[in-house]
Amino acid sequence: MSDGTDVLLVLTNVPDAASADRVTQLVLESRAAACVNRLSECASTYWWNGVLERATEIPLLIKTTRAAYPQLEAAVRQAHPYEVPEIIAVPVVAGLLAYLAWVAGETRPASV
Repeated sequence: MSDGTDVLLVLTNVPDAASADRVTQLVLESRAAACVNRLSECASTYWWNGVLERATEIPLLIKTTRAAYPQLEAAVRQAHPYEVPEIIAVPVVAGLLAYLAWVAGETRPASV
């Protein structure tokens, strides 16, 4: 992991603080993520079932690894209230090596 390519930044949006707490708790307790940042509420506009929707959402930035991603996705889907939650993983192409090593050390995929 010399360049961080094993580390992922996963983005999701939830509708409220209770959902943010639930998703955060589950992904951290399951060790599917090393860290979750909850950002301030934002306005989202999107198409859903042919209707232009507007909502207030809370963005979550989740740090994990490629190996732990399947477990993370399953945990987010379990705790998320949306039928089709936004779950987008972006590869980290560079970063402070000590931080990237910490992310890798704090996450672990579920036992097979």
